Amino acid sequence: MNINSSSLITTAIEAALEAGNELRKGFDTSFDIQTKPGRHNLVTHYDKLAERLIISSIGKKFPDHSILAEESGAQKKNEEITWVIDPLDGTVNFAHSIPNFCVSIAVAKGNDVICGVVYQPITQELFTAEKGLGARLNGKHIKVSKTLEIKDAILATGFPYNVEQNPLHCIDQVASILHMGLPIRRIGSAALDLCYTAAGRFDGYWECSLEPWDIAAGKLLVEEAGGTVTDYEGMERFFHKKTSVVASNSLLHNAMIHTLRCNRNDTYN
Repeated sequence: MNINSSSLITTAIEAALEAGNELRKGFDTSFDIQTKPGRHNLVTHYDKLAERLIISSIGKKFPDHSILAEESGAQKKNEEITWVIDPLDGTVNFAHSIPNFCVSIAVAKGNDVICGVVYQPITQELFTAEKGLGARLNGKHIKVSKTLEIKDAILATGFPYNVEQNPLHCIDQVASILHMGLPIRRIGSAALDLCYTAAGRFDGYWECSLEPWDIAAGKLLVEEAGGTVTDYEGMERFFHKKTSVVASNSLLHNAMIHTLRCNRNDTYN
């Protein structure tokens, strides 16, 4: 199959911008909010609207491609290309009129993510990456930070919906980082956390219990910006299922994994 990667990234950008514009219109207005399994796991009218717009946009140009989307699930076709979509990453923020959320769209060829787009509609920041061609923010190349020692790092994290159960010691990990005196940011969007790591705003980011649509585009952005993304065991792979993530500027990666005190006997949940 011969597919021009530029046509994929162009379609992803167009779909992200269209969906993002609708999210911006809906932000801080009245809309229906429903709950999904898990405490504070919300879905709004705009999650579903944005996802329909994205899938429709992709389907017009690539009707044979598979889809993996947060709200509608998997639509498997016969092609080896899969679009991985989070139409509104940061729904809790969106529902509470907190302007930290985004649209995330990635394209995977087999097990390899080959392009990714993340769009923040409020700041109108468009993060894009193509495999082997680098990462960009609004068209300008971005790079990860150059921080050498973890004691000088600013890190970001997030929490799963079952945080009270302390899966993979997520509460203990935060305590461990805080005891080191390091600043931690928690902005409520995994995709943005990864983008900010790619842009050098954060030196590193970690979180457990993430879905493929949370991280597919952001993972490529970090890697194309010179960073490293693995699971808690340091394994690099395409994230097909719920998993843990450690992202860094590469220089701090081993120190982050060590500091998080990952337990290899834990299961990913």
